[in-house]
Amino acid sequence: MRFVDTSALVDDRPHQGVFRVHRDVFADAALFELEMENVFGRTWAFLGTESQVAKPNDFITAWIGRTPILVARDGAGKLAAFLNICPHKGTQLAHAEQGNAKYHVCAYHGWGFDPAGKNVDIKDRAAACYPPAFEAQNHDLVPIARVTAYGGLIFGSLSPEVPTLDDYLGELKPFIDMAMQQGPHGMEVVRGRVCYTYRGNWKLQMENAMDQYHLTSVHASYMSVMDKRRQGEGHTDAHQFDWNKRVLQQSGMFNFSHGHSVTWINQAEVEKRPIYPVMDEIRSRVGAVKADWMLKAKIALIFPNFQIADGTTLNLRTFRPISVGLTEMRLHCIAPIGEDPALRRWRLRQFEDFFGASGFASPDDAACFEAAQRGYAARPYDWLQGYSRGITSLRDGADEHAAQLGIRPVASLAGDFDLNCETTLHSPYREWARLMSGRSSGENELQS
Repeated sequence: MRFVDTSALVDDRPHQGVFRVHRDVFADAALFELEMENVFGRTWAFLGTESQVAKPNDFITAWIGRTPILVARDGAGKLAAFLNICPHKGTQLAHAEQGNAKYHVCAYHGWGFDPAGKNVDIKDRAAACYPPAFEAQNHDLVPIARVTAYGGLIFGSLSPEVPTLDDYLGELKPFIDMAMQQGPHGMEVVRGRVCYTYRGNWKLQMENAMDQYHLTSVHASYMSVMDKRRQGEGHTDAHQFDWNKRVLQQSGMFNFSHGHSVTWINQAEVEKRPIYPVMDEIRSRVGAVKADWMLKAKIALIFPNFQIADGTTLNLRTFRPISVGLTEMRLHCIAPIGEDPALRRWRLRQFEDFFGASGFASPDDAACFEAAQRGYAARPYDWLQGYSRGITSLRDGADEHAAQLGIRPVASLAGDFDLNCETTLHSPYREWARLMSGRSSGENELQS
């Protein structure tokens, strides 16, 4: 495994008020190739939800970096994950995003496998004159090193040396709970998904969701439409928010170990959240503090490329690196199992309004990503300055909001919305630098 000196790529001097990232982090093809091994090959990746593989023989396909993954529940109900390739020629095996199959048959030469990964058929084997050496080989699917679930979310890793998932998620877990405990019977992926690509680096999406600073400039047209709806024009039953009220609220962030971070905003119009009509039931299960935090607008980054976004409506986002300048976005709306149909429609209208290639906001973000990627070709400009807002307000450890939740982040910050802190990006870039340089996990703590 080859590592690089990241000191010339992430300028991390918080006690001097300096945090900068070099534009090559987004634009250098050689660094991108190293990321596939050093970052995606040495962390946990989100693969899907347990609701998608609830029954025997259910399966989903996913990716860890550029490695295709097959997640399946066998006939006995055991969950496993494999490289989604046939060992015969290395061809991608399962092509559907999800389904139910007693056998997975390679479209190229017809080799078959059961959901436990066992090779059950080699086409025309009796007539093949295979040598003893071939017969002695293991023809089963290759299992990935680790697969486990937390809170209904399935994660996998290509490395046996990653920390346990419990340790990896650490103090971030309550924010997963806030998403996955909104229904008394659990949460499910709503049928369908949004999938599109943008011509930019994967870390642009990693940054964007944690960046409130862009909201009032990039999404001005979206906010204008929402204003017109409140005046009785257009689709007035979409339960959209008054952003002029939201930007007057207190907001904040937490940084965690292993590259995770959370940004939050107090919700000005809690009655527009689809969980609001059932808050009494939620409070009875999870308690008042966690229930109140469920009503806040929040986005959690689970490093490297998974986000739980609950700003306009609850959704799961995976941003898959394809090349240094091409990324696939995949979004799933999630909802309580057995949700009232009226609340489900409410939720879906909010999701459709904002997200996806046909939404009001996602195209704005994608256009900015592509403009940024073009800008990285500029010379001699090297250092990006978008990581400094909030540094002088950053606090080591827990603030009063973290204490309320009983969590111990590495750093916290709270203030008016227009602070628009960029310190949420310090944790992911410190972890990126650690992984790319090969430093031990003990050197991962934030230095603020």
